[in-house]
Amino acid sequence: MSFRIAIASGKGGTGKTTVSVNLYHFLAANDGLRISLLDCDVEEPNDAIFFPDASLVKEVEIFRDLPVIDTDKCTFCRRCVEYCEFNAIVVIPPANYAEVNASLCHSCGACIVACNESAITERKETIGKMTSFRPERNMNLIEGRLKIGSSMQTMVIKELKKSAPADDDITLFDAPPGTSCPVVETIHDADYVILVTEPTLFGLHDLKLMVELLEEMDKEFGVVINKAGLGDQSLYDYLQSNQLEVLGEIPFSQEYAGLYAKGDILNKIPQEIKNSYQSIVEAMELRRSKK
Repeated sequence: MSFRIAIASGKGGTGKTTVSVNLYHFLAANDGLRISLLDCDVEEPNDAIFFPDASLVKEVEIFRDLPVIDTDKCTFCRRCVEYCEFNAIVVIPPANYAEVNASLCHSCGACIVACNESAITERKETIGKMTSFRPERNMNLIEGRLKIGSSMQTMVIKELKKSAPADDDITLFDAPPGTSCPVVETIHDADYVILVTEPTLFGLHDLKLMVELLEEMDKEFGVVINKAGLGDQSLYDYLQSNQLEVLGEIPFSQEYAGLYAKGDILNKIPQEIKNSYQSIVEAMELRRSKK
């Protein structure tokens, strides 16, 4: 079974995607491992930008089942309203009105179970798409992209994760930023979580939120400090006082930031940054061997 590593951060802009893409690059260079990178930041996926020469394998739409109420059959009994945990159904008996709010519906099917009149059916609705690329022979890159206007991030992430090859040695999940439901869906079945942070007060604040979440989920994790050399000492004091494992520090480099802006971070990598990633790769290989 694949060793699943989620790369997450409490806030955007810490360098989570940079770390994800580089780990993917360096892990794939080790002994011909079969490795996949899943871009689970489905509202703004951008991992593929850094692999411009990757070949397109396939692109498929992602659907969900959306309930539809036939008012000719409906008796307006409101059983479906009572069954719905998400308040997605409005039924007004005096007006013979019954409607499903698509933005609130989670496609759980409870309303269909509730209806004794067979007045509720389902139709397919597109909520996003999934695109598969192959940067190298043993590498898969799969991107989930939410349809504009849809709020079904979690559902798209679920379908994206189902597409991961089962025979991979390592699967990386590039998680969305924050601590909301899409993040929980991304990391809940990961074997290990890498938290990317930065030595700033904002970085520390949101790191604390992620640490609380992972401890509640009983997830093993370690911290990568990106942009090391900026900010102040408060992040390091927090990590030390809470005895949190630091997997590595990636020094701030204006040169490297310029490469990122060009989408070219995998070429001409400064040696000190390359060394930082190699140490993180070694830590992940050690954990995979103990799985």
